[in-house]
Amino acid sequence: MSTAYDVIVVGVGGMGSAAAYHMAARGLRVLALEQFKPGHSHGSSHGLTRIIRLAYFEHPSYVPLLHRAFALWRDLETGLDEPLLHVTGGLDVGWAGSEVFEGSLRSCREHALAHEILDARGLATRFPGWVPAENAMAVYQSDAGFVTPERCIAVHTARAIQAGATVLTNTRVLDVVPEHGGVRVRTSAGEYTAGQVVLSAGPWMADLAPELAPVLSPERQVLGWFDIAQPDAFAPSRFPVFVLDAAEGRYYGFPEYGVPGFKIGCYHHHAERVHPDSMTRDVSPRDEDTLRQAVARYFPQANGAMRQSTTCLFTNTPDEHFIIDRARSAPQVLLVSPCSGHGFKFSSVIGEICADLVQHDRTSHDISLFRLARFARSDRPS
Repeated sequence: MSTAYDVIVVGVGGMGSAAAYHMAARGLRVLALEQFKPGHSHGSSHGLTRIIRLAYFEHPSYVPLLHRAFALWRDLETGLDEPLLHVTGGLDVGWAGSEVFEGSLRSCREHALAHEILDARGLATRFPGWVPAENAMAVYQSDAGFVTPERCIAVHTARAIQAGATVLTNTRVLDVVPEHGGVRVRTSAGEYTAGQVVLSAGPWMADLAPELAPVLSPERQVLGWFDIAQPDAFAPSRFPVFVLDAAEGRYYGFPEYGVPGFKIGCYHHHAERVHPDSMTRDVSPRDEDTLRQAVARYFPQANGAMRQSTTCLFTNTPDEHFIIDRARSAPQVLLVSPCSGHGFKFSSVIGEICADLVQHDRTSHDISLFRLARFARSDRPS
């Protein structure tokens, strides 16, 4: 088939915008399709801040990717008036034997990351916004911080266009049809053809790649910003980003930035499996209570009114690792993400990986953890 583009990117969120940029920068003819506008609030890539950290409790093999992600974020922000990456330091807090504390420590040791170990007293003394549990143990890693997702997407998208990519917004993809020699993408605005497609549609992935439906679980998440009685304790210079294993659940949070309030979320908030087109986006008192349990117990100086809130989505795999692989039945379709709620920080390097795979069908980055074949062996969490 004759193709108008080398590659079509479906979804211009964190992953898609980065992929479009890296591929266009290499001279590929790129069409990127977004059903809303880049930086929208209907998916997984919004909310003002996203944690980035080297001490990675999820698996040590992420650390080399993170080193490259940090470097690429720094490259991307060159020439901007305000950085995209803000370094605050990061805390992985739990107790001796907890997944967050032990996993973070393992990554630090395996990859020789500079770090400190703090007990409850040391944590509270060093960072006065905290009132940790008596048995708390923390790994502090000074390189961690946050990136600003809406701005990152905007810059990646603008740079992709500058490099020659075509970006169509308010264009919903209806179907991705592999054909001999390429792929045909049917949209609300017509049909487009290309040699390959990068499918980076987040919680809509299973709609467009049915083979993923058995292993994907889009999940409703809630974020809240709470009034702070002593703002100095929650300033970026004094309050690191964190992940917290606690009796109440697993939480993540940020210093005050961009809008008033202490931002916090709970992993797997209420374990609500949803579809992004029909999920409840209003935030209920029950949602607030889930967040406030941790705020009141561990951050009492920020236990004021919830100033604002938003919903987003995790798109979970059974083992909560990513998917970056070619579709089994259609190798011209590259499946990118889902990221189980911890992917945005990697989008800069995943964009580079997409460009490698589309251009050369290989990458120097180790993505063996993200292969589809692991689900043929088992679709239960490891």
